Parts: sequence; C-alpha cells; structure tokens
Amino acid sequence: MAETTVAKKPEDEIQEYADGWITERKGTGVPTFLKFAYIVIMAGAIGYLFFYMNGEVNHSNRGVLVRQFNQVTQSSPAFMYLVIAMVVVYALIVIAFGFKAVHKD
Repeated sequence: MAETTVAKKPEDEIQEYADGWITERKGTGVPTFLKFAYIVIMAGAIGYLFFYMNGEVNHSNRGVLVRQFNQVTQSSPAFMYLVIAMVVVYALIVIAFGFKAVHKD
C-alpha cells in the first residue's frame, strides 16, 4: 500500500487568539526591537509618573495654580509612590513575559 503525503497548508500553521483578533504563524516570534520598545515605553511612563506625581509645579504659567491646588487637596506622596511601585511590578511582569519563550513546538 502506497503512503500518501498531505501537504501542509499555510492555514494549518496559523493560530488564533481572542476570537481571531490576534493571529500568529507557528514558529515566528516577537522581534527583539519590539521587546525593547516595551522597556523604553514603560520606563518613560514610570518616569513621567515619578516626575509629575504632584503636577507640573515648576511651569512658568500654571505652576502657581498647581501648587495652590496641591495645598488645598492635600495630595499624598505615599499613595503616589504606592501607585508607582505597582506600575513597576506590572512592568517587570510584562517584560518577563515578553522575553520568555512561550511556545513549545
């Protein structure tokens, strides 16, 4: 009896996630520059949170208003440091997930 070989179709190698909103071809990975883009974007977000956690207090026009608003509302630096710490933990989890090998081919 002769063996028949079935050619793989390209559709067989595509995996879908999120009801087809995200598709992935088997054997392809995320490009390294995109992984490092996550690091740069998250570092920028964390830096922005850190430097502007009390508002733009040194701005030439509205800095006085921001400082007055901060005095009236009694902003909590401890709470903002907690928020920044949570963002850092989230960033580390996303980066660790992005750099580990997910597929077991």
